[in-house]
Amino acid sequence: MIITICGDLGSGKSTVAKILASKLDFKRKSVGDFMGELALKRGLSLNELGEIAKHDGGEIDAILDEEQRKLKTSKENIIFDSRLGWFFVPDSFKVYLKVDINVATERIFKDHREDEKENVSLEETKKNIILRTNNNLERWDNHYKCGRYDDPKHFDLIIDTTNISAEEVAEKIIEKLRI
Repeated sequence: MIITICGDLGSGKSTVAKILASKLDFKRKSVGDFMGELALKRGLSLNELGEIAKHDGGEIDAILDEEQRKLKTSKENIIFDSRLGWFFVPDSFKVYLKVDINVATERIFKDHREDEKENVSLEETKKNIILRTNNNLERWDNHYKCGRYDDPKHFDLIIDTTNISAEEVAEKIIEKLRI
């Protein structure tokens, strides 16, 4: 079984995916981790890598896509953390995590991630969330013709994480799966 965890930036996708992987004894795969590693290898932030990806003829997306496509045929139990997981693994159990932008801003700012070095204030972090989201929407719609990645029709379960813990989110997913 594959469970795809998609969602807004700062919604807790990675944290929830880690909790689920541990509770269910599934492997965890994350496009965000892979993209962060790629950005750091190139000496870039995620925003900078995203900007380059918009204009590189699909080179960066091709690298990420190959990893995602491999999952389609996997026989393993996997928690897959990817905002386009629903698109690449359509037969998965698809979860979307949404969050209020101000809560997302605080979460991301407090993380002090090495691949998000431009998040030097709450104001800059919010601006960067909006920039990354818009870049991704434009890039993905141009490249995949998939429409909005946050369209509710793509998902089996939608959870607002604004006022609940990642542990509570994981429990809601498990309850829905009835594993």
